Amino acid sequence: MNILYIDHYAGSLSMGMEFRPYYFAREWQKLGHRVRIIGASFSHLRKKNPEVSRDFEIQTIDGVEFQWIKTRTYEGNGAARAITLFEFCSKLFRKAPQIVKEFAPDVVISSSTYPLDTYPAQRIRKIAKRSCKYIHEAHDLWPLTLIELAGWNEKHPFIRLLARGERSALSKSDAIVAVTAGEADYMIHHGMQSREKFTHIPNGVALEDWENEEALPEEHAVCLNCLKQEKKFVIGYLGGHALSNALDHYLDAAKLLIDDERFTFLCVGKGAEKARLQARAQAEKISNLTFLPAIGKKQVPTFLEACDALYIGAEPCSLYRFGVSMNKVYDYMMAGKPIIYGVEAKNNDVEEAGCGLTIQPGNAEEIAEAARKLAEMTPDKRTRMGECGKAWVIRNCDYTKLARTFLEVMER
Repeated sequence: MNILYIDHYAGSLSMGMEFRPYYFAREWQKLGHRVRIIGASFSHLRKKNPEVSRDFEIQTIDGVEFQWIKTRTYEGNGAARAITLFEFCSKLFRKAPQIVKEFAPDVVISSSTYPLDTYPAQRIRKIAKRSCKYIHEAHDLWPLTLIELAGWNEKHPFIRLLARGERSALSKSDAIVAVTAGEADYMIHHGMQSREKFTHIPNGVALEDWENEEALPEEHAVCLNCLKQEKKFVIGYLGGHALSNALDHYLDAAKLLIDDERFTFLCVGKGAEKARLQARAQAEKISNLTFLPAIGKKQVPTFLEACDALYIGAEPCSLYRFGVSMNKVYDYMMAGKPIIYGVEAKNNDVEEAGCGLTIQPGNAEEIAEAARKLAEMTPDKRTRMGECGKAWVIRNCDYTKLARTFLEVMER
């Protein structure tokens, strides 16, 4: 089967986020299918963007075939980023006949965060005729995300355009795959004809990445070795430094525990808020907190396994009523470490797995108290807690299994 996977922001292990299309492509290739990912030459999510000399250049990266649409660069979420959406979709729409002729897709998947890529995907399906199926994969609910989180007016022309694209994708696709489980009712009200079209396939973990982990950069390795020699209880955070990650509360918790010499807090990653958070920690003399640079995907297991407990938080978000599927949580589980979980959503994978302590989002006192409880547990009890998470994520979120489920949707 020839599978064409459209994702504006698609990445790989060497380029960085986002990883989901790459992991699915890798698994489908192992099963004998031909896969091509179509993405934009520039994405703000990647740590490294591909070097592209011409439009629709084909490259094999980390063993997966990518075809790049040249788009302009941008910073932030302003007009320049919006222009790249139209640039990407319009170029792909025009190129559809040539792509069908050259690749002959049996399945085309539209999987960008925004729904406008449904139009080129539908055109590809139409040109390929009955032999090609069209699947829409929903990462986020646009335009609802812009309305509820960014405060956009639902009558704004761009919002109306996104809404029209969303309805078209939901009504005209052969099947719909959603990252979170609670979106079916919403989709029924926005174009999906029946629940039979809906399949929940969460984000996951690639087990082979955990078998081939890489050593940490020297700065990280030296820091962790010193902390272990000092017998510190290390509470780690790994990921983006954005307002939505609730890291101010993480700093507040570190400040509450500053006189308890057992604890140290590590914050690894990058993001728009990192400089401010570092300045705040310095100004307030939060001496038990260390910031470290972002690391590569293959170094993630090494860092997480070196920590004693791991923190994840999120500011309250109305969209979480549909559920969450956070890559960070699954990486934490795979590391086999207890988790301090401060996210309020329809689902709670940490609670279901029994692999951590759930706290009220935004409550630094509860973060600090959870840290104390974990530190006072016996090592064996913490190990058992972590093993519960690892077993749960392997059972429910192994990309090998998720890829087979996705194939079943294609073959239905």
